[in-house]
Amino acid sequence: MVTIKRSFSVTAISDAQPLAASELAHACGAEIDWVMQLVDVGIVQTHGSTERPPQEWRFESAALQCALEARRLERDFGVGLDAAALIIDLEREVRRLKSLLNAQAIHAR
Repeated sequence: MVTIKRSFSVTAISDAQPLAASELAHACGAEIDWVMQLVDVGIVQTHGSTERPPQEWRFESAALQCALEARRLERDFGVGLDAAALIIDLEREVRRLKSLLNAQAIHAR
């Protein structure tokens, strides 16, 4: 019988303790240059100015979700970050419109 032990690392993300760019990169299995590209194409936004060095950038939890989605799109479908930005934007819009339709359906009852 083989016993497999797994260990997990958990990091809590909040507005009080946002992720550093290096932490965001690590969470996505990427380099900080990739995070810089995410910011350039608008997939994620930094807390504060992008005029500062990337090592000083901070990100909220929503940025982690978007970065992981971009990584998945790259891996699973081979899309570039420009295409990933468009896909993520369209997914957000579809969710927003569905939510609006559901809210109108509830009020129409």
